[in-house]
Amino acid sequence: MEAIIFLVIVGIVVAGGFLGAFFWAVRSGQYDDDYSPSVRMLFDSKKNIDTESEISESNNNKSKP
Repeated sequence: MEAIIFLVIVGIVVAGGFLGAFFWAVRSGQYDDDYSPSVRMLFDSKKNIDTESEISESNNNKSKP
């Protein structure tokens, strides 16, 4: 019986910690913008492809005598 009471108390403390972390994330603006990250992902890949092609071109030019 003592073990069950201990586990219930520990469970309430852990659940309270997660609830507190959730409220902290909401107050700090973690969930304010839910649209632009999905769009930003599309533009980041184009920049990465351009940068990678420039790097590979510069490496190819250096290796040629």
